[in-house]
Amino acid sequence: MAKAISNDKKILGLSAFYHDSAAALTVGGKIIAAAQEERFTREKHTSAFPVEAIKYCLEESGFTLDELDAVVFYDKPFLKFERLLQTYYSFAPKGLISFLKAIPVWIKEKMFLKKLIYEGLQEVANYDKSSMKLLFSEHHLSHAASAFYASPYEESAILTIDGVGEWCTASIGIGEGNTLRILKELEFPHSLGLLYSAFTYYLGFKVNSGEYKLMGLAPYGNPEAEETHRFVELIKKELIEIKADGSLWLNQSYFSYATGLRMVKDDKWTTLFGFPRRPAESEMDQCYCNLALAIQWVTEEVVLKMAKYARQLTGKSSICLAGGVALNCVANGKLLRKKTFDHMYIQPAAGDAGGALGAALATAHLYFEEPRKVNPSTDSMEGTYLGPSYSDKEIELMNRRVKAVYHKAKNLTELTETIAEKLANGQVVGWFQGRMEFGPRALGNRSILGDARNPEMQKKLNLKIKYREGFRPFAPSVLSADRNTYFDLEEDSPYMLVVSPVAASRRKKLPENYHSMSLWDRLYTPRSDIQSITHLDFSARVQTVHKETNLRYWSLINAFKQKTGFGLVVNTSFNVRGEPIVCTPYDAYRCFMSTEMDYLVINDYWYFKEDQPNHEDRDQWRIQFKLD
Repeated sequence: MAKAISNDKKILGLSAFYHDSAAALTVGGKIIAAAQEERFTREKHTSAFPVEAIKYCLEESGFTLDELDAVVFYDKPFLKFERLLQTYYSFAPKGLISFLKAIPVWIKEKMFLKKLIYEGLQEVANYDKSSMKLLFSEHHLSHAASAFYASPYEESAILTIDGVGEWCTASIGIGEGNTLRILKELEFPHSLGLLYSAFTYYLGFKVNSGEYKLMGLAPYGNPEAEETHRFVELIKKELIEIKADGSLWLNQSYFSYATGLRMVKDDKWTTLFGFPRRPAESEMDQCYCNLALAIQWVTEEVVLKMAKYARQLTGKSSICLAGGVALNCVANGKLLRKKTFDHMYIQPAAGDAGGALGAALATAHLYFEEPRKVNPSTDSMEGTYLGPSYSDKEIELMNRRVKAVYHKAKNLTELTETIAEKLANGQVVGWFQGRMEFGPRALGNRSILGDARNPEMQKKLNLKIKYREGFRPFAPSVLSADRNTYFDLEEDSPYMLVVSPVAASRRKKLPENYHSMSLWDRLYTPRSDIQSITHLDFSARVQTVHKETNLRYWSLINAFKQKTGFGLVVNTSFNVRGEPIVCTPYDAYRCFMSTEMDYLVINDYWYFKEDQPNHEDRDQWRIQFKLD
């Protein structure tokens, strides 16, 4: 990186102690590095202090802790503690057991957060504590800043929606130049994010990690079924009251998250919907699919109303989105097609990890009043390739360590043509290039790739590579110039954050009894000529790939197009179920050897599975991760 000018402020942003710990470093408002701690420690969604992520950010920037102008934490723990106390007081005597469990943890750890942060930084490196400026941002301000300050807009409305920060569960703000103001807030316990998490729990998935599974399950619901529409009516009659401006009220008699140890009151939900909570890993009956679709529809209604009100309140023609609910790609796609705003930007690390980045950016522009440099043609996320990269020497050392058998391409053209041929022949390829992505999506630098035309590819990737539920959908990476050849998508989607309809010209006619077929029969019914990325409702979660931000990935897909006529591939994250996305060359090789992946590519090196020593013994490489 270029050497900082003397008055450029060097700021380290942190998120930790809840879930998705991360660190980010900015200099003069420019994003230099950002990474989640899970990638280094291999513990998915870790809440641990991000020691390794901080070390990486400092190494990438070339600065020491003593050279930083500020370290900033992404929320305010005392406000959160206030909410905890006031909530238990308001609901008393309910929740006494939960209160007795929570308070000692807060007194021991969270109340002394400054001390924990100072101690965590000491694990990173020795530093002068007396000269350290430690700041705290508000949770939803951090989310808002992560989206607006990274966006290509000089001014914009800002909408943040998640579970809960300190008190706030959703906010509408306005950004102009280097200023940002929060105009309206929705407060706990009324929360769209917590409502969605409650359904995540009831449908048998893990809260704070399984919400994307719920979104992926929704297309399996029957939109024509009376049951689906009845579920929507029950949700809106008994669980939630939605106001015209998108604000909402949740009927707490059905929920336990405010004072209890679980999300919902299972018995009341069983009575309401007519079936019990789905046990984890059990069969997926149609009633669960229909309920998933119902809550997805309700979520979309709330998001669209909030966005409409944000337009009225701010008068701005562009909107920036962040917070965990901004990762709901289906709602994002509906908002884009609704045209409430002329332009829409979504922070690719919209969840708590992105709060670390937002805290740093908020501190740069609001606390230090640094000027903001806006490029109208692109955001400042560098394609979100903000993590570590690895040199040929490091790859060679890994090769020697594992006794790998490899080939090294002479140039990019040889590499992409070789691998494009493998993909066209139905092989599955682990693709590891350059700097690691920041955020939950693999965007072509830590990805597993396949042929979208192959009708067996979804089954193969789910069951033999990812070792996850067979219903889980996959996303396409498409050349930006070809997006309208395959999808009804009016704007680019570089961060895989928008679900779009598959173009009508690519679709196949469905049998008349399609919606009455079993889940698995529907899944394997031909729907399009890009079957493996076409959801049951003819939609796809699209990533548009751009030559300017990722030349190597673009070149591979372009080479695939030259061979097949199709300018897109299947792209899923480089990991198995329960494991974080791979970070290092060794992580990639281990994952490759523990699955039925056919080829691995690390920078210019490529590996064929059957060439590797003991390639049939996958168990020696497999690590048991907690199921997500």
